Amino acid sequence: MRATVLPNDILQSPEIETPEIDSLRADPSGSLARLAASTSGNPLAKPRSRARSLLSDAVRRGDGVGPIVALDEYAGKLLVLTLRITDVMERTGLTVSVWGSPDQEEWGATPLVTFRQRQYCGVYSVLLNLARHPDARFVRVHWNTTHWGKVARTPLFGFEVFVEESGARISTTAVA
Repeated sequence: MRATVLPNDILQSPEIETPEIDSLRADPSGSLARLAASTSGNPLAKPRSRARSLLSDAVRRGDGVGPIVALDEYAGKLLVLTLRITDVMERTGLTVSVWGSPDQEEWGATPLVTFRQRQYCGVYSVLLNLARHPDARFVRVHWNTTHWGKVARTPLFGFEVFVEESGARISTTAVA
């Protein structure tokens, strides 16, 4: 658990009135962890952005295209796209790309970003700067699978893709 350290001028400020800070004033030996755990009463904390699913966790066979997802509050921002692979078939590869569209009709000639081909379970992240793609209002995930070896079979992967604003994993309650 992370603890928040507040400067003395904030703790002694009469303008900031919250139960957490009042309890720290009354009992200086109180736990700062309680203050850090409560962002609702912390006037310095910004709301944390939650990850948004672009493609839900499922086992998929072969190539495919995911649903169209509106970017909404993510438009024009620096994003972290995360691919989480949970199941794989040996001697297969998975390539995932994210495509953007201004109108849900035209998806362009190239993807916004492509993950390197993966063959193993794991969590992989890439950055996507939507400031470079100001017209992108919608995204969707495409995936391609490959196999090698003598056995002809349809590749199988269990995976999901989600997006969050860059910096969303950093504690926003800490004050330097």
